[in-house]
Amino acid sequence: MRGSNDHGTVGRATMVDVANTAGVSLKTVSRVINGEPGVRPEMAEKVNAAATALRYERNDIAASLRHGARSFTLGLVIEDVANPFYSAIAQAVEERARERANMLITASAREDPARERELVIALLRRRVDALLVVPTGADHRYIHDAGFDTRTVFLDRPPARAKADTVLVENAAGARRAVEHVLAHGHTRIAFVGDEVRLYTARERLGGYRKALARAGVAEDPALVAVGNSTSADAGHATARLMALPRAQRPTAILTGNNRCTVGALHALSGKRGRTALVAFDDFELADLLGVTVIRTDPYRLGQLGAELAFERIDGNDGNPRRLVVAAELVTRGSGEIPA
Repeated sequence: MRGSNDHGTVGRATMVDVANTAGVSLKTVSRVINGEPGVRPEMAEKVNAAATALRYERNDIAASLRHGARSFTLGLVIEDVANPFYSAIAQAVEERARERANMLITASAREDPARERELVIALLRRRVDALLVVPTGADHRYIHDAGFDTRTVFLDRPPARAKADTVLVENAAGARRAVEHVLAHGHTRIAFVGDEVRLYTARERLGGYRKALARAGVAEDPALVAVGNSTSADAGHATARLMALPRAQRPTAILTGNNRCTVGALHALSGKRGRTALVAFDDFELADLLGVTVIRTDPYRLGQLGAELAFERIDGNDGNPRRLVVAAELVTRGSGEIPA
């Protein structure tokens, strides 16, 4: 069957056809197609199977013209889609959105607060149903002022001066485990090579590094803390400077604060890796082949949880903001087990 009907459908079949095929009411089909709550999973499965078999297509243009209708679109603002950590988040959100017949618009703020705000406002003007943001700005009250804080989920970092659903990584605890690991192999001159400390993740990981040293009774050497490395090249230069220190001051182990810092450190340590222990925060491609011990997080899970929280809000959950934390796991591969 072709054409359109009063239920806003076009294509090979109508909602009535889907309802008849699935053996359910028209109202049930409407709820499933429009992503509304209140349908049992087995019933939704029957409807989706019938819709697929009949090649049913929803007319989103007609639906969007209704007053207060959903746009069936999510907005995602991340740091940089080229970074594998954030591309994994984007992939997870996109797949969850697709399961709910939603579109995803993704944009990169590139650690620029002004660009972040510009992108968020542009997405709100496009009437997205929910926002997911990896924040970089120092004040997110503008989202609250726009009345969208209950439909915004912050990923990887918490919002500044605002309250909203948030999904974080176990940053401080993960860094602490990394330092404790090299301490157990006899290291006391342990360096930290990290990102800008204005970033929540960098501060938390540096805090975990310091806490592990304090617990072990090892005095922190400020000369071994190299932060402010926003690129892999920066981290490479910082690592080279650390390795050029006099032998008595030179680090015997290094914790890198993210995947970019790890890449830079590996370049600087080329030819010296057998003598310097290395633990990297965040797993990365080829880390297993290179034998790099990592603190592995799960950016895909970060995106999944963020999307689930967003859809819960879309479905009508108006409870208090929630904070979820994704675990960080030590994965030993050789580089972190080099003895002092």
